[in-house]
Amino acid sequence: MFCPECGSTDKEMVGDICIDCFLKDFQMIEIPKRIEVQICSHCNSKLEEGKWSEENIPEEEIIYRALERNIKIADEVENEIINLEIDQMRGTIANCFVEVVGEVHGTQIEETHDSEVKILKTVCPTCSKLQAGYYEAVIQLRADKREIKSEEYSKADEIVERTLIKQSKSDKLAYCPQIAKLKEGYDYYIGSLKSARKVVEALKEEFGGTIKESPRLISEDKSTGKGLYRIWISIRIPEFETDDFVKYEGKIIQIKGIDKNRVVGEDILTNKKQNIPMKNIEDIQLVKKASEIETTSIISKSPKMIQILDPSDYSAVDLEMKDEFMDCNIGDEIKLIKIDDYIYLLN
Repeated sequence: MFCPECGSTDKEMVGDICIDCFLKDFQMIEIPKRIEVQICSHCNSKLEEGKWSEENIPEEEIIYRALERNIKIADEVENEIINLEIDQMRGTIANCFVEVVGEVHGTQIEETHDSEVKILKTVCPTCSKLQAGYYEAVIQLRADKREIKSEEYSKADEIVERTLIKQSKSDKLAYCPQIAKLKEGYDYYIGSLKSARKVVEALKEEFGGTIKESPRLISEDKSTGKGLYRIWISIRIPEFETDDFVKYEGKIIQIKGIDKNRVVGEDILTNKKQNIPMKNIEDIQLVKKASEIETTSIISKSPKMIQILDPSDYSAVDLEMKDEFMDCNIGDEIKLIKIDDYIYLLN
């Protein structure tokens, strides 16, 4: 066969023409002369195929990815090596150089192309929400039948901040645009519901209590007709605190610890440890605060009895001797709590 373009009869044929004539007009790759890329001016995320990436990508890397994404390689090319280079930056325009080395029908060839990538700065939806103070949930920190102490507020603030910093590694809306300091408690406005739930879990881990979610309709999505909701999450911490005295199943128990799953205490009559599931919190009755613990003196003792002064009227009270008070001496001070007119001595 001979090539109709050059008349050669001794060369490899590609279709109806020889390899040399085929390669003369052949292009290994196609790449647009101008590529436009939208990136967020705040977080450097990139818009691709209608979706914003969540990555904070350096601008140089965005340019290289844009070039790679827009290169089309011909089917005949094998073992290709593509080198990309940013030749010059002019403001938001990158002049780029593309070099290709590959094999086509057993022949190695090289070609070069010029392209420019224009960076279009805009604001992604997430950053737009951040700027507007957007929030999906409100955490309401409350206490049952008491005021929250200043140190509890400080601890809660620390937990909210620490949890959101941790969440921000995977959730850009893990932030708190507003804290409403109300008489009944604090309201923490949280950017995303997912992170708000993590914050509530951390608060319950510290304070215990109960959690309740309440969705509220705020508007309607005009494009879908569906309601748009925000979630109010109430965490109500217990009325009792560590060292307070509660009644549970007929026992008087001093609180030793509180976490998200249980209340740990000690029966002050038997000194036995008590674990109360947090789900039974409504059955726990506060009877005395730790601040109501009193101090008195031992005025007499025997192997079976210990006599103290009732601090309310200074009358002598005889109580059964317990092992833990055997080493006490007359005149020693001892702590007590009076509940339902009964005096309990405390270790």
